[in-house]
Amino acid sequence: MESTINIENVVASTKLADEFDLVKIESELEGAEYNKEKFPGLVYRVKSPKAAFLIFTSGKVVCTGAKNVEDVRTVITNMARTLKSIGFDNINLEPEIHVQNIVASADLKTDLNLNAIALGLGLENIEYEPEQFPGLVYRIKQPKVVVLIFSSGKLVVTGGKSPEECEEGVRIVRQQLENLGLL
Repeated sequence: MESTINIENVVASTKLADEFDLVKIESELEGAEYNKEKFPGLVYRVKSPKAAFLIFTSGKVVCTGAKNVEDVRTVITNMARTLKSIGFDNINLEPEIHVQNIVASADLKTDLNLNAIALGLGLENIEYEPEQFPGLVYRIKQPKVVVLIFSSGKLVVTGGKSPEECEEGVRIVRQQLENLGLL
């Protein structure tokens, strides 16, 4: 039973400058939102590729909403160029980008018995309280990812730093369930 992994969100961070004047950025970039009473960063959304930025006075930038790591690189590079074009001269146009989290989904394409899975996987690595949340939370140590397992056979993987870590999380779940005779 093959599962297809879909990356839903990539969160990455970088440092584009030593400091930013967020009021200036807000006035220069249409659609930029900055209200320091509500949040210490400026929020800016881009459409292609679709992503959102949190830009901080420290020069740090968080990019979220991209669907793959390549799009993260593209939108961060574009953002650096945009900031340079509006008068920020000390922009790092080739910043080091750190992927903080990837959220991916997969489908095992079969219904699952979460009670049996909870018992089979062992209580030390899982959280399953169906009255609180309909999924089983399975914490994998290596790679360090969390897989949400739903009775529909759908999985959500979070915490991966690369698509490969997310794929490995799904592979481990599938293998464990096959070993337990539950898949």
